[in-house]
Amino acid sequence: MKSNRRSFLKATAAFGTVSLVGFPHIWSKNSSLAYAADGEIKVGVLFSLTGTTAIIEESLNKATIMAIEEINAAGGINGRKLVPVVEDPASDPATFAEKARKLVLSDKCVSVFGSYTSASRKAVLPVFEKQNNLYWYPTLYEGRECSKNVIYTGAVPNQQQDDFVPWLVEKFGKRWYLIGSNYIYPKEENNYCKKLLAELGAEVVAEEYVPLGHSEFSSVINKLKAEKPNVIFSTVVGDSVVALHRQYHAAGLDPETMPMASLTTSENEVAAMGGEAAAGHFTSAPYFMVWDSPENHKFVDAYKKRWGGDKVTHFVSEPSYFQIYLFKQAVEKLAGSDISPTAIREAVKGQELVAPQGKVRVEPENLHSWLWPKIGQCQADGQFKILKQSANWLEPSPYKAYPNQHCTAEGLKQS
Repeated sequence: MKSNRRSFLKATAAFGTVSLVGFPHIWSKNSSLAYAADGEIKVGVLFSLTGTTAIIEESLNKATIMAIEEINAAGGINGRKLVPVVEDPASDPATFAEKARKLVLSDKCVSVFGSYTSASRKAVLPVFEKQNNLYWYPTLYEGRECSKNVIYTGAVPNQQQDDFVPWLVEKFGKRWYLIGSNYIYPKEENNYCKKLLAELGAEVVAEEYVPLGHSEFSSVINKLKAEKPNVIFSTVVGDSVVALHRQYHAAGLDPETMPMASLTTSENEVAAMGGEAAAGHFTSAPYFMVWDSPENHKFVDAYKKRWGGDKVTHFVSEPSYFQIYLFKQAVEKLAGSDISPTAIREAVKGQELVAPQGKVRVEPENLHSWLWPKIGQCQADGQFKILKQSANWLEPSPYKAYPNQHCTAEGLKQS
């Protein structure tokens, strides 16, 4: 019995030590001191550097690291240096969850910046909700999520499709072919797209999904030739984007009569496939590299100087960059003893800054971001020509496809 008691006391003491740094929601004061210890603030950087989505995520890592370096070069945050802890989850959701646990529990990061696919975000979400830590997600996504532990800086469906779908129907026609990668993001985006198409009297002639990393699109190309849709609505991601465009181009299909309209094809994928394969196709996004603003010129010039003159910026690297500055603004409002994931979340609500795309704002109610929708057509040089832009920034409505559901500061509400 005495032996058991001694073991219990030892275990309790050990747990007490771990809890100071591993369970910030239990020991908020002491854990806050740990988060800002030695004049440093540790943050996790969790983007795939290998695997099928590395084609895009590697650039998100670069934009994140560049912003951190800029902040440190300017004196840090209230004199404290940001220390990035970089992990490679290798495009695998299970590995994302494993690395997230390490960053939160072992490395004691006060926030983690990461993910491209929704599959990876969903994989890490339980980690951040259980430990009450904070995840910063820079990617366009399908909405229908309401978490107090995620700051969303990418576009949701209404911010990409509300202008895009009607514009395409008017310009090209009402017969649409939907092709996407086989996971939650393309399916939810297509769900919203079909609602908009129904309102416009348009029809979906086919809806098809391919595995992540899929590279053989001959059967899809044959179906496109047979169906002759007016628009091919693509939510294919990663390496598959390159394969689809190249095979479309090789088949002699014509974007003037059957364009691909994408929510996921950026300058980064275009650089990989070549401008010739992408020319004539369309993308809707809040940001394009050619956007003319002082803030964007500074961003693009700095990115090329840091990572190479052949590198491109795009609509996911841009929020990967500006969300670090939102984090900075939130932490600047806090005393060192108050720095914690929960305090940062409260401090970032309503924060605004002029990003490369224009002024952005974190919506206090749902932790999503006000953004600037734009429609671009890819050119042979690999850049986009901006054809249409919103007159003002657009409010994020992550549950717009589900009008009886609303994400609020108190959580998801039904009406």
